Amino acid sequence: MSAKVTSIGLKGLEGYCVQVEVQVIDGMESIVVVGLPDASVKESKERVSAALRSLGFPLVDRRVIINLSPAEQKKNGPLFDLAIALGVLKSGNFMKDSIPKDAGFIGALSLDGTVLPVEGMIAAILAAKKLKLRTLYLPFDPTIPKIEIPELELVYIETLQDILNVLSGQQLLPVDRSANLVEEVREMERDFNQILGHEFAKRALEIAASGEHYVLMDGPPGCGKSLLAETFRSILPPLTKEGQLEKISLHQLAGAPYTSITTPPYRHPHHSASAVSIIGGGTNPKPGEVSLAHRGVLFLDELGEFSKKTLDMLRQPLENETVTISRAHSTVTYPAKFIFLAAMNPCPCGYLGSHDQYCSCSDKQIKSYKSRVSGPILDRIDILLSLKAVNLNHDFNGIETSSAIKERVREARERQYLRYGREVCNGSVPFEELIKNSPLNSDQQRNLQKIFIANGLSNRVQIKIIRLARTISDLAGEDGISEASLTEAFSLRKTVRTSFASLTGEERREMTYK
Repeated sequence: MSAKVTSIGLKGLEGYCVQVEVQVIDGMESIVVVGLPDASVKESKERVSAALRSLGFPLVDRRVIINLSPAEQKKNGPLFDLAIALGVLKSGNFMKDSIPKDAGFIGALSLDGTVLPVEGMIAAILAAKKLKLRTLYLPFDPTIPKIEIPELELVYIETLQDILNVLSGQQLLPVDRSANLVEEVREMERDFNQILGHEFAKRALEIAASGEHYVLMDGPPGCGKSLLAETFRSILPPLTKEGQLEKISLHQLAGAPYTSITTPPYRHPHHSASAVSIIGGGTNPKPGEVSLAHRGVLFLDELGEFSKKTLDMLRQPLENETVTISRAHSTVTYPAKFIFLAAMNPCPCGYLGSHDQYCSCSDKQIKSYKSRVSGPILDRIDILLSLKAVNLNHDFNGIETSSAIKERVREARERQYLRYGREVCNGSVPFEELIKNSPLNSDQQRNLQKIFIANGLSNRVQIKIIRLARTISDLAGEDGISEASLTEAFSLRKTVRTSFASLTGEERREMTYK
């Protein structure tokens, strides 16, 4: 007799239904697993055999055939152990109770029958919801938060014997979740009231946080680029329940630690990091920095020091908010929706255009340095800022706190969520939907067209300026896109020095001493 047990397979962060079909027949003792299993799945036959023997169900003179369906999908990880063990028990007539068809089973087995947590459990839980399963049996993991999903009952088990007790109708002792949960560590954050000056940059970062726009900061060393980026996360609203689950899922799959569940992630890779570590990859593709920054911030300091290959690989996640990793045996897509912050110097020495220092770089060095950030990358960035050192002799009174700015950001996002009917901001909503909800009048369209033609802006940049204007109007509480917001949005694309590499040596020296 064959037995079927439902489990869940993972392809990146996406889960799919796996039917574990087991047939136990008389014959030479052996276990065969088919259905494109990887090494960890093939080894499950040894774990399952030892676990059943520890419960008093040895597979003596039995031949076990296990099929993981769909057969064309590559199966990874030990999360099918529990389903395989149940299928063997049912097909071998070791248990009489029926296995519910609307229930899923995930978990790895130890040799003594203990059910152990596996990577990607939260992704499997979210997949169970999409697959409309009524019950999911899984091991208890003290490192994940309490999850409550309507119409999906989560039953936590500790041993294989527990699952047999549940299916036979016996009482299962509840798992004490509160006793083992790790307390959230609140990270120390900088505050905008600690930053002197840079009012225009603070305003630009507030707009970026409100609409999830990308920012590139350009300026000499020590002018405050990194400080502004590190403080930026203090004005971001906390993650929603869905965002928290996605954050934990990606960190679990990558094996990366995290300290806060509710705080948006902030990733700051060094410029020597490889393309694989930033984009993701490996034999079994793991999430990279762009995915670990999902729902948060990815900050690349010294952007010009990153390899050109690495920067060009950012095009897909910046445009599509996903990253697709293709390998010989599988193709995996991970989410990569983040706010991109970048900072770079105007030249290799950093003092091009400085009032206090002389630039020692040649034209060739500057051109090579600037060319690492290609035009397509600059086109995908919404806000371009040029920063200068702040004169500390000025009086700085009444500097606004991050909490006040965060409240305005929250209100602006709420307006966007209400307008679009879902949690999406102006920076990523389809442009057709944005312009349908906030149409420009004929005068605005005519004036914008003149400005765009005069400045030679690409279509992508034109769209980004309109997106910025919509966010600025949301911060002002305006229903439509105002003339003032369009003017301010255009100013956020004019403040970066993008043409230094094309200047002659004499022109650069004049600018340096200007």
